[in-house]
Amino acid sequence: MDDEDLRATAVALRRATIGLARRLRDERPAHGLGRLALSLLGHLHRRGAMTAGELAAAEHLQPQSVTRALASLEEQGLIRRSRGESDRRRHHIVLTQDGTAALTRQVGTADLWLAEAMAAQLTPAECRILAVAADLLEQLR
Repeated sequence: MDDEDLRATAVALRRATIGLARRLRDERPAHGLGRLALSLLGHLHRRGAMTAGELAAAEHLQPQSVTRALASLEEQGLIRRSRGESDRRRHHIVLTQDGTAALTRQVGTADLWLAEAMAAQLTPAECRILAVAADLLEQLR
């Protein structure tokens, strides 16, 4: 693939992923958690306990920017803070069972829509291609 083809593919991929992301966002409940809150819960779900600084870095934000979101999540019982064993000054943030349930509820609707759309509009072979593409996209993150 030459540079021009690669760039055209990159443009098409960017447009498709942005469009799909918007559509998936539309499938989430309107009264649910915001984008940042969902993203923070997602990091904790995938990675386990993290500090506020680690969560901010994962979001490419300053720690102060996630403070309000973390306070709200803690107030709702979706996360819990605990002091680190080796450094008692550091708080580790963990996802609670309620947090896991809220995350699953929030993204479940969008996941269900996507699975149904794939089944209705794509062939089984195309679905397998998307599974490979999903793995490749993870490598680009």
